[in-house]
Amino acid sequence: MREEKKATRKSYGEALLELGKKNENIVVLDADLSGATKTNIFAKEFPKRFFDMGIAEGNMIGTAAGFATCGKIPYASTFAVFAAGRSYDQIRNSVCYPNLNVKICATHSGITVGEDGATHQMIEDISMMRTLPNMTVISTSDDVQTKWAVEEISKVNGPVYLRLARLATPIIYEEGQKFEIGKAVQIGEGTDGTVFATGVTVSEAIKAKEELGKQGINIRVIDMHTIKPIDEEMIIKCANETKKLISIEDHNIIGGLGSAIAEVLIDKYPIKLTRLGIRDTFGKSGKAEELMKYFGITEQNIIEEFTKREL
Repeated sequence: MREEKKATRKSYGEALLELGKKNENIVVLDADLSGATKTNIFAKEFPKRFFDMGIAEGNMIGTAAGFATCGKIPYASTFAVFAAGRSYDQIRNSVCYPNLNVKICATHSGITVGEDGATHQMIEDISMMRTLPNMTVISTSDDVQTKWAVEEISKVNGPVYLRLARLATPIIYEEGQKFEIGKAVQIGEGTDGTVFATGVTVSEAIKAKEELGKQGINIRVIDMHTIKPIDEEMIIKCANETKKLISIEDHNIIGGLGSAIAEVLIDKYPIKLTRLGIRDTFGKSGKAEELMKYFGITEQNIIEEFTKREL
């Protein structure tokens, strides 16, 4: 993991530009937030393929659906709270029900939005999106993975929800790293425990892994970049090979990554899973790093789970 940090929303904007150069069917829509979502990078190069829909997110999704029926591949972008929340009806009925080829790319997800506060801290979107039939749900952890995902989802013939962050996080992977939708990435071979992480919490899990290793506790980290379809094989493998299972996410523990993993375990390999995340409450205004500590989704919280004495 490198010292360099980068927000996945910026990686998204850069990757869109490169994808647009390769595929003329790519069109990008935004809801008056192109400076924040970084779709302005695409807009500058391809103004005729960029559409600022204004503060009308439902209309943006409906228009994206229309583009998809005409053979275009629309990338519709706004903050997660508006993409998943305000536009849910249009996503459900105009995109997922007819199984249209629309890519919903949601930035500023989770409590790491920070000072924007609870109204803008979308911590329910994974839950909402993964319950929709036909929807693929991806939550990327760094610059390299995000750039892969932006191009890869253009090859998926159907709805995709791509979750991105405002917070700059460490670059985990080397250029050229191979990923596959629906296949998690295992980091380390430790058997003392497994930490399933997604998005901004993957780097936290890796830092915890390194610190625990110094204490003689060897764990593995699983980057669950795809929430749906989830990698059941990897979950069962880790349940079988490691002594303790933990999930960590910048999302409500109800319906998110931890819930998705628990659903697999209860059906295929019943075993205890400790879920770290936002515990059924709204967020607060504050610096992203402070909020991660407040809500218990940092490397220290993982370390405490592995080092506390069991009663």
